[in-house]
Amino acid sequence: MAFVPDVIWAIDLGNNSLKALHLAIVGDVVQVLGFDNIQHGKILSGSGIKEAERDELVAISLRQFVQRNDIGDEAIIISVPSQNSFARFVSLPPVEQKRIPEIVRFEAAQQIPFDMDDVQWDWQLMTDADSTEKKVGIFAIKNDVVNSSLEQFLREDMQVSYVQMVPMALYNYLMYDRPDLLSSEERATIILDVGAENTDLVVCTKSGVWQRCILMGGNSFTRAIADTFKLNFVKAEKLKRTAPVSKYARQIFQAMKPVFTDLASEVQRSLGFYSSANPNKKFNRIIAMGGGTKLRGLLKYLQQTLQIPVERPDTFKRLAIGSGVSAAKFHGNVSDFGIVYGLALQGLGLARIESNLLPRAIRRSMAWTSKAKYFIAAACILLVVSIISLARTGLDKISYAKNSQIRQRVAGIISSADEANSKLNTEKQKASSYEATIKNQFELFKYREAIPMLHEMILSALPNAESNPEQRELYEAFARGDMETLMQTPRKERKLLYVTSMSIFYSNDLENAQFGSTAMMRKRGMGVEGAGLEEYELEIMMREQEIYGRTMSRYGLTSPTAGQEEEKDAGFVVTLAGYSPYKNIGELLDPIGEQGQPDRWGFITRLMHLDDIVDGNSPFELYKKADAEHFKLEMGPVAWDSETPAGTGVADVIYDESAGASSSGTQILIDPMTSEIISTVPVLDEYGEPKLNRNNEPIQQVNDNWFILNLKFIWKNAPERAEKGQVGTGVAGRSSGRGTSSSGSMGEVEW
Repeated sequence: MAFVPDVIWAIDLGNNSLKALHLAIVGDVVQVLGFDNIQHGKILSGSGIKEAERDELVAISLRQFVQRNDIGDEAIIISVPSQNSFARFVSLPPVEQKRIPEIVRFEAAQQIPFDMDDVQWDWQLMTDADSTEKKVGIFAIKNDVVNSSLEQFLREDMQVSYVQMVPMALYNYLMYDRPDLLSSEERATIILDVGAENTDLVVCTKSGVWQRCILMGGNSFTRAIADTFKLNFVKAEKLKRTAPVSKYARQIFQAMKPVFTDLASEVQRSLGFYSSANPNKKFNRIIAMGGGTKLRGLLKYLQQTLQIPVERPDTFKRLAIGSGVSAAKFHGNVSDFGIVYGLALQGLGLARIESNLLPRAIRRSMAWTSKAKYFIAAACILLVVSIISLARTGLDKISYAKNSQIRQRVAGIISSADEANSKLNTEKQKASSYEATIKNQFELFKYREAIPMLHEMILSALPNAESNPEQRELYEAFARGDMETLMQTPRKERKLLYVTSMSIFYSNDLENAQFGSTAMMRKRGMGVEGAGLEEYELEIMMREQEIYGRTMSRYGLTSPTAGQEEEKDAGFVVTLAGYSPYKNIGELLDPIGEQGQPDRWGFITRLMHLDDIVDGNSPFELYKKADAEHFKLEMGPVAWDSETPAGTGVADVIYDESAGASSSGTQILIDPMTSEIISTVPVLDEYGEPKLNRNNEPIQQVNDNWFILNLKFIWKNAPERAEKGQVGTGVAGRSSGRGTSSSGSMGEVEW
């Protein structure tokens, strides 16, 4: 049986870059120990690249890889391109198990379209050993292709242990990471790996693979741009990569449109050929891999043309990330790592197809080399052990005769140790009473993390740069206080939410729990100077809030009586208030019809899917959003004299310069960070006078919008009966009356 390592390096030398993945088996989990993606100095298949230059570019990339990664003596598995390989799956006649290798050799000679001395080939049984139908896969590649690939690694002193075809590596990835897609023989899944020069189309079923190499890839789009705009290959490649943000995007995509059409036609023709040979097979979906799939619009075009769902993975479902690996960088390379993932699985003995196209002479040499080391080591160990045993016997005999007094001393020490151990056991018996006392004291802190955890969960639902990368620079500027960069985005286009206040209360009966009447104060009629809430009024409000919290504790925390059979939902009553500069606040909070599109969820939509945000393990769940008694959302334009929540903006005055000091000015609210006007103001004409509508009323310009959100959360881990004092009632956020937040949280949200 072949030796299976528990650590492997998988390397794929593509035309555009070198992809490498370092995997290990840690317990029952396959874990990423490292990865690398090194771009070649030039695209190897680009125009004007000669064979000698191509070899030098590959050598430079391999040297850079060796310098950046500690390979040591770990096993290496590499891939060979599909256009130079052969794979065929055939059914054998009913024969005895021991005759299968003989029949396979005969079938291989018939199926492989080359002289058997000119190829490296291998085979694998694809059905169970006791199955009546025997189906085998036969894989082959020409010797010169394998030797050429191995020479590139041998020149850098890298010893390759396995060689596998690209389509089989992709099949191994899908079979291990997405077994749900290959659960039926009647439904096939397609892997479309779009490389720089070629596109591998691999049709995968539970017991077989069908492959075809389409001689079109990312370079085909580059050449189309080069021909249209009369550019060289390098400039055309750069233009292709920057097309989405170029002012000539429309012309660039128009130039690439014929390639879109040709690629879709080739894929459709290949699938039609497969369907004609396998009429009972239905296509489940297309898994898009490779750097070419990053081309904007390609996957959408293929899906519309082929009428088959197209999916590009953004993560590997059964692969754990090691502690020293950057998860963000790794997930950014997932679409490029399908091949090396499948290769590494084979090296670890976890793949469905385990054929190895490494030349047999090299395999035998490696096997004997590895065994020779063990033989020499075993002989040396046996010799050393024999000498040591003989010497030890003589020394022990002499030592025993001289050390009778030491033995007596040791006996005395053992006796003392037994006595000390007896005293220790006596003290340990007293520990149980101490442990009970300690446990009772710590019970008081059992639930103290609940409210901070909910607070953190709510803030994590606020959209951020990860869910809206289009405005990543905006959020980074906000985080570091860079107002100049922040204001470069028009205010109405900033997908931000400012949360100015938040209150949280616990209840053992959410169905009957009421939203607090004083949880959020309004701005009704506040002036500019001295007209806000006085300190004693603020103190009255806080006392009222405290009374409300105690009432919730008194009645909400009471467990059901023995006669009650109805199980009540325990959880938290939450009220949030804030405002947003975005032109459509409803789109940020709760967009309509976007439940099935996580990348388009709003703040409320994400609160409805907390399990998705925290990987299916959220301790909280939104309670009855569709019921108006348990979920309320109020919105309106920010204005001075309105229902605007306290804490929204900072009060200011706009003076009419023509009226001089006698003018009392217009009261407004401004953004405390950017000093932009956020409240509703009159629209002025060219003379500085307010514009009037048909009813002779001033036309108002709405700037920001406010919102108040009342909702409830079920606490999945709530105690059956919380003792008094174990769960706090929370503290509501308050506004001082001048637009500054005295408590609560401010966060940014993007769409």
